[in-house]
Amino acid sequence: MAGTAAVVAVPSPAAPPADGEPAARERAAAAPPRGPSGPRPLYVGTYTSAEGGGAGIALASYDPESGRITGAGTLTGVPDPSYLAVHPDGRTLYAVDERQDGGVTAVRLRDRRVLGTRSTGGAGPCHLSVHPTGRWLLSANYGSGSVAVHPIHGSGALGERTGLVTHSSPEPGPGQQGPHAHQVVTSPDGGHVLAVDLGTDTVYTYRLDRVRGTLHQVAQAHTRPGAGPRHLAFHPGGRYAYLANEVDDTVAVCAYDPRSGRLSVGEPQPTGAGGGTNYPAQILVTANGRYAFLANRGHNSLARYAVEDDGARLRLLGTVPVGGDFPRHIAFSPDGRLLFAANQRSGTVTVFHVDAGSGELRPAGEPFASPVAVCALPL
Repeated sequence: MAGTAAVVAVPSPAAPPADGEPAARERAAAAPPRGPSGPRPLYVGTYTSAEGGGAGIALASYDPESGRITGAGTLTGVPDPSYLAVHPDGRTLYAVDERQDGGVTAVRLRDRRVLGTRSTGGAGPCHLSVHPTGRWLLSANYGSGSVAVHPIHGSGALGERTGLVTHSSPEPGPGQQGPHAHQVVTSPDGGHVLAVDLGTDTVYTYRLDRVRGTLHQVAQAHTRPGAGPRHLAFHPGGRYAYLANEVDDTVAVCAYDPRSGRLSVGEPQPTGAGGGTNYPAQILVTANGRYAFLANRGHNSLARYAVEDDGARLRLLGTVPVGGDFPRHIAFSPDGRLLFAANQRSGTVTVFHVDAGSGELRPAGEPFASPVAVCALPL
């Protein structure tokens, strides 16, 4: 994927092909190489409608040893692709179309062909994730406070929406005009789907009907009023999760019961921003469960936490300058040795080496320029 940067045009969206053995064989042939060495793909999301924004999904590659990023053009034809996710088999990329008439788009990675776009039934989708079975795509509509479900065909393309739930209760929190679904993820045990809503100060737990593709609410967890929860990350042990609260600039440890799906939100803790204007964006946990990292927008740092008591406790170790402005999204490389930060206002992606033993972060090379970088997805 390395080479001279160029805009890569893609065909117009087409309806998803029918599921079946031919499509399955096509996906098997399209599997990208996943060797331990050599350049790896990196996809960067942006806002195409923003002033100075990108033209689509930025294509790049990175060196898994040095962390150096090399540009490889742009995949056009996807409007406002502000969040990206990949299918567990690595063959299909999914992007939100964060617009008033929200959509989700599937892209086949072998030839970068847009397989089609489906409506999310809501406004401003800002997050999506693939269910671990690989059969369902979950998306969160920020503007309308709803969560959508789409089936995934054998080709990786999306079917018509099968589920849509709107967060109608409780009432919006202080300063909020309505619900704002900001994230939707599946619990580590695979038994529940959790949706984080900034507008209602609530994390909703659902059961996914894996036959019909519908969601059924089983529990709610509430933060303190005005916390504005944005992003949840589970400890690999599956009994605890960590919640980044955007509005009141805090994080919280949450206990999780896999049987009932109930989440219990703990006391707010500091983000290391020191009381200045700061909006926590995203939190990550290392695969060994020993450390967590939080992206601080405003303070423009990565907060480092030691994870203690088998996941029940976070201890703030300090902060590291992110090397950019307004880090909206952070992600680990698949092997966990690199951390990528998409810095929205500086239009850069910065990279850090991660020491799995000590939790130390060390800058890896120079920032990579990418207009209005709001999501970085290394494969």
